[in-house]
Amino acid sequence: MQQRERSPSESLFWPVVWAVGLHVLMFGMLFVSFAFAPELPPAKPIVQATLYQLKSQSQATTQTNQKIAGEAKKSAAPQYETEQLEQKKAEAEKQAQAKAEAQKQAQAKAAEQKKAEEAQKADAAKKAEADAAAKAAEQKKLADVAKAKAALEADKKKAAEAEAKKKAAEDAKKKAAEEAKKKAAADAAKKKAAEDAKKKAAQAAERKAVEDKKAAALAELLSEDTERQQALAETQGDQTAGDFDDLIRMRAAEGWSRPPGANSSMRVVLQINMLPDGTITNVSIASSSGNGPFDSSAIAAVRNIGRLVEMQGLSPADFNPYRSFKMTFTPEDLAL
Repeated sequence: MQQRERSPSESLFWPVVWAVGLHVLMFGMLFVSFAFAPELPPAKPIVQATLYQLKSQSQATTQTNQKIAGEAKKSAAPQYETEQLEQKKAEAEKQAQAKAEAQKQAQAKAAEQKKAEEAQKADAAKKAEADAAAKAAEQKKLADVAKAKAALEADKKKAAEAEAKKKAAEDAKKKAAEEAKKKAAADAAKKKAAEDAKKKAAQAAERKAVEDKKAAALAELLSEDTERQQALAETQGDQTAGDFDDLIRMRAAEGWSRPPGANSSMRVVLQINMLPDGTITNVSIASSSGNGPFDSSAIAAVRNIGRLVEMQGLSPADFNPYRSFKMTFTPEDLAL
């Protein structure tokens, strides 16, 4: 049975439908790929249209279909290029938008970082200023303390120097007064010593004159012959004894030092022991005057006589009363 030959319109219907459906599918896939994978470059789609021909088609039909497919392919090529340009344009705009957004975020982040750095620098500067102010205040405080301490030390030193100067002046004044007092006392003592020496010398000279006079009288008395002495013994015994008493008082007065407080109302009785050659062996108190210093001075004055050579010319009978005898002394007796 011979098949019916298809008309040209029937032979072109299905290829056109297939081409349109394939383009729609490609646009959908391209849109989905752009929506979910913006960062990956889209793969370039390769559209291949395959026309299935029936074995039963004739050579003319096949050629016709090939011609129609070629025309469809030629008409689809400019559209694909347009779509590629639109896609690239959209991608470029999206990339530019993303780049602008990233740049905007980077600028915002840089601005925030810069603001944070400036705030940190301001805080650091403020802290440094506060630290400098605190350090300056501390240094000022230390300087004030040191200044006050130095002023106090200076005042103490000044007061100590003034006190030392005052004390030195007082010591010098006191020392000068003491030296003046010592000098005055020394001058007074020297003057008194000179006066005492002069007075003592005058007294010694006077005593010596009296002693010489008595000694001369005694020598003259002792030079008389024995007969005259015996003849005059009874009449002049008391006078001879009185002469030796005066001689003893005179010799005792030569070595006597008047003690303080001695007055004319004092009387001391001394017990005196003597050898025939005139040596005084012992002196003691027979009756005290009541004043110890005066009694001691009287004993010392008689002991200092030592020996009366004038007693050697007496006869045993005349000397016998002088072996142990008592004598009364007063300050007037010892201050001849």
